[in-house]
Amino acid sequence: MGRREENAAQFADGAEVRLQYAALCWREGEAGVEVLLITSRDTGRWVIPKGWPMAGLSPEQAAAREAWEEAGVEGAVSPVSLGRFGYLKEMTATAAVPCAVAVYGLRVETLANKFPEKAERKRRWFRPDEAATLVREPDLAALIQGFTPPTQGRQPPISAKSAPRRG
Repeated sequence: MGRREENAAQFADGAEVRLQYAALCWREGEAGVEVLLITSRDTGRWVIPKGWPMAGLSPEQAAAREAWEEAGVEGAVSPVSLGRFGYLKEMTATAAVPCAVAVYGLRVETLANKFPEKAERKRRWFRPDEAATLVREPDLAALIQGFTPPTQGRQPPISAKSAPRRG
């Protein structure tokens, strides 16, 4: 099966939807939980790190890799998805493709000063209620607004450091 087949699903009407994986990066701040948003490269709007599936990586490992490349984040990623959201990804000035994005929580342990997309993005910590007002996608806003860190007794997260880096 090729990359296109592995990364696509279809609606009942035959429309193709591309799959992506994202990381909701979080930490315990002085005033409670904070989430990290980054700017998109094209429009500068606030988003979370996300990208396409990667050969040899599980969905949560791919999300952790995107968090490293786009935000310089290392930490522990949960193997259980927080939920999904959809959006239209602009591929060209005249073409867009619908995407379904599975989101994985990633507890930030390290925030690097040097990372692959540092020159292309800004990053900033927000309280979840504030972050939810800054993202464009309603379902992502709801995930952020309702986010609570995992509690003791749940399955332990996988270290994002175990996911091999590209380049």
